[in-house]
Amino acid sequence: MISDPDFFRNFGFGFDLEPVRPDFFIQEMTESEFLGAKFQVFEVPGHCPGSLCFFLRPQKLLVGGDVLFAGGVGRWDLPGGDAPQLFRGIKEKLFPLGDDVTVLPGHGPPTTIGEERKTNPFVR
Repeated sequence: MISDPDFFRNFGFGFDLEPVRPDFFIQEMTESEFLGAKFQVFEVPGHCPGSLCFFLRPQKLLVGGDVLFAGGVGRWDLPGGDAPQLFRGIKEKLFPLGDDVTVLPGHGPPTTIGEERKTNPFVR
């Protein structure tokens, strides 16, 4: 999507993008070190293809991007989105991390896995 300057314009978005070629792709992995911190990387598509979440196990901290929000989930109506895939990925990959894991979403306030498991209307 970031390599095609017309990708978003073709879907009705009125902005121009400078095409970018990634130097490398990050894939799902059990552990990798970034900037001195060890993360587990989860691929949780559904908001968009290749959506990633980064989990710092010792800190019980999930950087969730646009996958899981306090009381919500990422949009799935944009190009490449898929609601069932998003909901399944949250339930199968993120919920098992534990109720006491703090989630830092891409937008809005932090939440916890436990709070979202109990109250989030999209993934209850």
